[in-house]
Amino acid sequence: MQFGIFTVGDVTPDPTNGRAPTEQARIKSMVAIARKAEEVGLDVFAMGEHHNEPFVPSSPTTMLGYIAGQTERLLLSTSTTLITTNDPVKIAEDYAMLQHLADGRVDLMMGRGNTGPVYPWFGKDIRAGIPLAIENYALLHRLWREHTVDWTGKYRTPLQSFTSTPRPLDGIPPFVWHGSIRSPEIAEQAAFYGDGFFANHIFWPASHTQRMVELYRERYAHYGHGGADQAIVGLGGQVFMRRNSQDAVKEFRPYFDNAPVYGHGPSLEDFSRETPLTVGSPQQVIDRTLGFRDYVGDYQRQLFLLDHAGLPLKTVLEQLDLLGEEVVPVLRKEFAALRPAHVPEAPTHASLLAAARREEQRSEQQEGEKA
Repeated sequence: MQFGIFTVGDVTPDPTNGRAPTEQARIKSMVAIARKAEEVGLDVFAMGEHHNEPFVPSSPTTMLGYIAGQTERLLLSTSTTLITTNDPVKIAEDYAMLQHLADGRVDLMMGRGNTGPVYPWFGKDIRAGIPLAIENYALLHRLWREHTVDWTGKYRTPLQSFTSTPRPLDGIPPFVWHGSIRSPEIAEQAAFYGDGFFANHIFWPASHTQRMVELYRERYAHYGHGGADQAIVGLGGQVFMRRNSQDAVKEFRPYFDNAPVYGHGPSLEDFSRETPLTVGSPQQVIDRTLGFRDYVGDYQRQLFLLDHAGLPLKTVLEQLDLLGEEVVPVLRKEFAALRPAHVPEAPTHASLLAAARREEQRSEQQEGEKA
């Protein structure tokens, strides 16, 4: 099972002192967080894509390419890539380029985004969000798998004899997750292609996430990709830890109360009870996270949000130490012991390449037997 972190890249004042980092400081802090994630033994660093204040990650491939040059093992991903407002041709080329630079340590998560004004900024209509996601991904899927593409669709100009460059590394496209909070159409899309489904998970009760994942699993099996329990599922989560749970609650409360996303709403206690937010000791985080399996089944990727709401970089790095040293080793062991042998791990470039080579060898053997 893969463990990692995802960031939304917000520039938020620290509510304890009123000071906000500069955009450069926030960007540099995200790089430091990624490097720390590798240092403490995490598997994945994922970053969002935003084109509005107070967020800075407008160019994920730029940042991930920079991080790739400073890391050796860390899998670089997105959370999310805007499949609706980006040109799928540019996505195909940008992420294939990143894939080559990072020696295959790349996958990405497709999403529609949750900021309405972004659509007209890029010449799109938010009312077409779902159809855009479906059509654009259909094109992207072909661009990575077919050398020469002819295309006619509703939302972009036609393509004639087009080849995106560079081609995917080793002929293996980056693995794709489809991220969604509440759209069953996106779960259906992920299932249709046999891709991964990532349930954001951090704002909704367990019952909602359970229904979304169950839908994806059922449809994954319907399309013949494997059993429902073999579908590739990822979950988000949010934690704040101190060794003493009372200290964690006391320290995190002002950040929660003023967070742009959920501040000035339900209390910290109510939100922690109704959603997967866990504020407490490392053991509480372990117990809560292991409980996710009770309602989504065996899954392949767990990402945590650690660095938003104005938390200082020093605090975030301390959170990563606790996550890497005390939480993830236990979670790895426990999840591995519970997972049946037929349930796959999360795909990587290496595993997808090995599967492709096995298929080539099988085909060659069959051809030889016919001859």
